[in-house]
Amino acid sequence: MLIKCPECLLQISDKAIYCPHCGYPMKENIKPKKIRVSNKRRRLPNGFGQISEIKNRNLRNPFRAMVTVGKTPEGRPICKPLKPDSYFLTYNDAYSALLEYNKNPYDLNPSITIKELYEKWTEEHFKTLKTKSGIRAITGAWTYCSTVYSMRVTDLRARHIKGCMDESNTAAMKNKIKSLFNMMLDYALEYEIVDRNYSRSFKLSEDIIKEYGVVKKGHLAFTDDEIELLWDNVENKKYVDILLIQCYSGWRPQELGLIEVANINFENWTFQGGMKTEAGKDRIVPIHSKIRPLVSKRYDEALKLGSKYLFNYVEEGFKDTLLTYNRYSGGFSMIRDELNLNPNHRPHDGRTHFVTMAKKYNIDEYAIKYIVGHKISDITEKVYTKREFDWLQTEIEKIK
Repeated sequence: MLIKCPECLLQISDKAIYCPHCGYPMKENIKPKKIRVSNKRRRLPNGFGQISEIKNRNLRNPFRAMVTVGKTPEGRPICKPLKPDSYFLTYNDAYSALLEYNKNPYDLNPSITIKELYEKWTEEHFKTLKTKSGIRAITGAWTYCSTVYSMRVTDLRARHIKGCMDESNTAAMKNKIKSLFNMMLDYALEYEIVDRNYSRSFKLSEDIIKEYGVVKKGHLAFTDDEIELLWDNVENKKYVDILLIQCYSGWRPQELGLIEVANINFENWTFQGGMKTEAGKDRIVPIHSKIRPLVSKRYDEALKLGSKYLFNYVEEGFKDTLLTYNRYSGGFSMIRDELNLNPNHRPHDGRTHFVTMAKKYNIDEYAIKYIVGHKISDITEKVYTKREFDWLQTEIEKIK
C-alpha cells in the first residue's frame, strides 16, 4: 500500500523504514541514516614515495610528501622532499602531488652515471639548439670522455674532467670538452645531484692554454683602410657583403646564418634575429642605409634558392646552404688572406667593429646594448623607459 511521506509528500510504501526520496524516518526510534565518509588513506605503491603527517607542530600544511630517488645497499628507499612544494593541507593533496610527479619524474637519481646524465641532459638541451653544428660540437667532445662514462656523477672531480681534456691534442677541442662539462654539471646542480660544478672550478686559460703555448687572442676592429678595401671588393669577393653587413649591424657570426627572410622588414628597414642570451634573442636591429642594397640583394638570392634564411652558403658539391659558424669562419679567413687584412682578425671582429664605431660616433650606450643584444642592468632603462624604434634608427645612422 502506498502512503505519502509527511516530509516531502511523495508516495512511498507503507513498509518503508525511510523515505527513499528525502530520507525521513517512517518508523519510531529510527534515526536518519548518515552517509559515512571513508577516512581510509590510499596505499602508496612501492617506489612511489612517502607521505607523513607532522604532528605536535602548529603547521598549516602538516602532510609532507617525499619522493623516492634511489635505494641504499640494503635495499631501503632513499627519499627527498618533493619539489617545489612538499607540504600539503590533506593526505589526499599530498597523494595527488606524488601521483602527478610519478607520471613525469623531474628529479634524477643521485647515483646516476655520467653517461646517463649526458643522455638526459642532451635530450633536453638539443631541443634548444638551432643548428646541427652545435649538436656536432657536443657529440664530438663527448667521444673524448669515455673514461668517465660509468662513473657516478657525485664522484666526478676536476681531475677527471682534465683527464678527458688530455685525450685531445688541440686547444679548441679541450675548450669544447670543458664547455660540455660546464653545461652538463650545471644541469646536475639544478636537479641537486651535485652541490658543486667542478668543471667551473678551474679556468681553461690557466690549466690548458698556457700548458700548450696557445695565446688567447682578443678581438680587433677594422681600420678605415681595411673597411675601404672591403667596400672596393664587395662585388668581386665572396662573403665580403656579409662581413660588411656585420660591421654595420653587430650580429654574431652564428646569428647571421639564422636570420630568416620572413624577418626582413623593408618598410621599416629592420631585420630580426639573435640567440645566446635572453637579451639577444629575437631582437630587432635597424638596417643601416649603407648596407640596405646588400641586404636587398641577399634577400632576392634567398628567394631564388627557396631558402628561408637571408644568408646562404652556395658552393659546388654542397646541397645544404645553411651558413654555419664554421662555413662563415672559412669564408672570413679567405677574405682576410686574399685582401691581406690584419692576420689577427677573427670572425667576431665585425661585431667588435660595430661597437667600436658606435662608441666613436657617440651612439647612446643603451642603443648599443639594444642593438647587439647585451643585458641592460639599469632598472630605470630596462623597465620604465619605453623607447621608440625611430630612436634606434636615428642612433645607428650616426655611424659613417
